[in-house]
Amino acid sequence: MPVWLASHKRPRFPEAATAQRDGLLALGGNLEPQTLLDAYRRGVFPWYEDGQPLLWWCPDPRTVLEPDELRVSRSLRKSLRSKFRRIGLNRAFAHVIHACAQARKCAAKTWITAPMERAYVALHQAGFAYSVEVYDRDDELAGGLYGVHIGCMVFGESMFSRRTDASKAALFCLCAHMRRYALPLIDCQVESPHLRSLGARPMARTVFLERCARLCDQTPARDAWRPRWLKDTATTEAPRRMRSRSDH
Repeated sequence: MPVWLASHKRPRFPEAATAQRDGLLALGGNLEPQTLLDAYRRGVFPWYEDGQPLLWWCPDPRTVLEPDELRVSRSLRKSLRSKFRRIGLNRAFAHVIHACAQARKCAAKTWITAPMERAYVALHQAGFAYSVEVYDRDDELAGGLYGVHIGCMVFGESMFSRRTDASKAALFCLCAHMRRYALPLIDCQVESPHLRSLGARPMARTVFLERCARLCDQTPARDAWRPRWLKDTATTEAPRRMRSRSDH
């Protein structure tokens, strides 16, 4: 049975093993930065729609992606060379999360509600959320992604595309950046055919939680999440161990 969390103070999340079979762990609580950080450190994330209470999840198995295991197609390599003028890190977080929310509203109900959007902008301002921005040849925002980082652990949240391959280009550059800074794991939360096609794989929850806790306690390089442009460094040469689709 999911636990109800108090909304007016810092909640105490239950043990992940008490989650329902579908991964639902708790309801209620709040989206304050410290609450979100406590949740992510424990491998727990919020996911709900307008009209629902806050829902907190910790699924088993967990879907993860190691940067070296990203599958890079020939078409994506071509897009990286020809379609996108600039790819940035932490240069337009608010624009990216808003675009992710709008893209999902066009498709169906969105879990990036207005309170969620405000909460992650606050988390970014506190130094714990990141974005990758992809600009096309007209210097328009063509795609991107955002997520959370604690220590050396990276959590993915959402991505969007307005041009073919734009979100994949963002993920490519994120993986190249993580490899450069020895950040070994992205939490992708739940499985999808799209994530699986990119190299994501399931990991037992007990294993994930142990790795998550260990990585959250490690200290990354001081400039790991400094705003910068990634395109010149990330697309000049793909990381050697990133797998090409032709390898399969």
